[in-house]
Amino acid sequence: MYAGFWDQIKNAFNQNGNSLYKILAINLLVYFVLLVAWVFMSLAGLESVYNAMRSYLMMPAAPEYFITQPWTIFTYMFTHDRFFHILFNMLFLYWFGLLVMEYLGSRKFANLYILGGLAGGLFYMLIYNIAPLFSDVVHRSLMLGASAGVYAIVVAAATLSPNTSFRLLLLGNVKIKYIAIFYVLVAFANSAGSNAGGELAHLGGAALGYFYVVQLRNGRDLGVPVQVVGQFFEKLFSKKSKVKVTYRKKSYEYKSEPLSKSRGELTSQEEIDRILDKIADKGYDSLSKEEKRKLFEFSNKA
Repeated sequence: MYAGFWDQIKNAFNQNGNSLYKILAINLLVYFVLLVAWVFMSLAGLESVYNAMRSYLMMPAAPEYFITQPWTIFTYMFTHDRFFHILFNMLFLYWFGLLVMEYLGSRKFANLYILGGLAGGLFYMLIYNIAPLFSDVVHRSLMLGASAGVYAIVVAAATLSPNTSFRLLLLGNVKIKYIAIFYVLVAFANSAGSNAGGELAHLGGAALGYFYVVQLRNGRDLGVPVQVVGQFFEKLFSKKSKVKVTYRKKSYEYKSEPLSKSRGELTSQEEIDRILDKIADKGYDSLSKEEKRKLFEFSNKA
């Protein structure tokens, strides 16, 4: 199991339809880069330089600071600086992410994570600037962590399949709707505590996760703009294969029986590949009855 997981992480950017592992890989990579930087800079007496560098990845609560580094609304959701912080975030992202990937597919999973992070960041900024409790600290408050995106995934999974059970240590089988409700209540109870910014982001992400699934059931995908931007960067950074064009004379000899058989096999294989790509992208439930029938017949024939 663990060998397969790490293989997926190592090859995350060499495969399509695996947004879960791409997001896990980015979070882990950023964490280890910051960890190495912190160790060396601390040994060199440059801890203040490290803190300043890290702040350029963290999202500020004050709008006047945010407009000078707007990229932080994206970078904060991939940045961690404590081991247990990233450990629990990545565990929950993996467990609940597998379920969301099964129902919604890879692209919608990525959309949901990004939108949850955006909603959490904006909600954090909003409350810090309107609630009197935070008026003395808003100008020096910074936030980091994937929790908002993770909460969006957790609540979306519970909305999609509320009665699915996870086996928890000491508790046994627990329906994921109760896990999601528990964590949302904990975030709400702590939203005025020492980690108020993070807890507020949790609530923003959780609300987005529920709203996203509800709108999806109504035929509206809120993640389309995110998907369009993602596809643009995929094309921008993808390696373009060198195309060699050759010309040859057309052959007009026909062998009816062998040729028709060969074409039939090719078309069948192409169709199966297309169906498998659709499952990876949008989930098994996105298939039509005809596509499911073809996949079933092909698996029996194989």
